[in-house]
Amino acid sequence: MSVHEQPRGHAGFHLPTWHRHRSAPAQAAGTVATTTSARAAYVLAGLRFLLGFVFLWAFFDKLFGWHYATQSGKGWIDGGSPTKGFLSAVAVGPMQSTFHSWAGTGWADWLFMIGLLAIGLALVSGVALRLAAVAGTAMMALMWIAEWPLAQHLSTGALSMSSNPIVDYHVVFAGVLITLAVTSAGATWGLGRIWARLPFVSRNHWLL
Repeated sequence: MSVHEQPRGHAGFHLPTWHRHRSAPAQAAGTVATTTSARAAYVLAGLRFLLGFVFLWAFFDKLFGWHYATQSGKGWIDGGSPTKGFLSAVAVGPMQSTFHSWAGTGWADWLFMIGLLAIGLALVSGVALRLAAVAGTAMMALMWIAEWPLAQHLSTGALSMSSNPIVDYHVVFAGVLITLAVTSAGATWGLGRIWARLPFVSRNHWLL
């Protein structure tokens, strides 16, 4: 009687390994997270462009008088003042008299226009977003104080027409500026990465 050996290495029953079952969901979660992160970067970049356009439009309208917020022929290049109309019309708040004294002064006009242009260019190009956030937040804070939405009535007794006593568009704009700065939103569709690699910027992170 002969004994025949069974062939070895044949395909048999194998218990499933936990490693395989755990790696697939982990890889899927990683892919979803990466996709979500990329989409968020694009959304922030788009938001950066939109807000930058707001600042640049305000600058050019006040510069040339495009007959929107600034009437034709009353632009800055025509001798008009970018701040006189707004600041002289302040009729509420603790800084009412201060704003009236600033209205139409040369230094106020220059600071306001430089601020609009610099913040707008920084947002559109994606560079110096931290500086833009600081400057833009300061500008929005002053404009918020000028409109003083906390008050229900103006100094004339008329209704202030405030839609929200605390959070208005100035607060929202400041929040968006800060968000764009802390998320490095200039790296997507912008010059943020190139700007960050410049020697004087890499040595001074506050310039990012």
